[in-house]
Amino acid sequence: MAKVIYKFGDDISTDAIYPGRYMATVLPTETPQFCFADYTELNEKLKSGEYAKGSAIVADNNFGCGSSREQAASTLRGYEMLVIAKNFARIFLQNSINVGLNLITCPDIEVNIGDELELKGDKVLNKTTGKSFEIIPLPKARQSIVDAGGLIPYTRKILVDSTKK
Repeated sequence: MAKVIYKFGDDISTDAIYPGRYMATVLPTETPQFCFADYTELNEKLKSGEYAKGSAIVADNNFGCGSSREQAASTLRGYEMLVIAKNFARIFLQNSINVGLNLITCPDIEVNIGDELELKGDKVLNKTTGKSFEIIPLPKARQSIVDAGGLIPYTRKILVDSTKK
């Protein structure tokens, strides 16, 4: 179960997710403190631990547009957030897969802040409203990378498994 903690509109850029002025900080262990830094209330609540791991942010179209900075994905991964959007910018989507961030593409999603969501197979169930929405799943190979925790753990697992044969 994931609680919706924030709802965004269209075209949320990587600069909104991880502002460029913090680009000198690139370690995944340090980037989360700057997540949505210009959304002061959201940033403070994230940093204070008010939101549980696995909480959801939901957006409309083109989430993660703009620059290709991978810190935008790693900063969200640092809070173990579920990110649901009608669609994602291409480079942000790949960066997110590479760091193991759980993204859900759900073109018809309808939620409000505070709604309780459940992922059930190929649907997002809004437990608050009783509505369900179809998910566009990642291709199997990309989902395997996310499930492994990102591209590095996935590659490590492939290499380890290949040496056992």
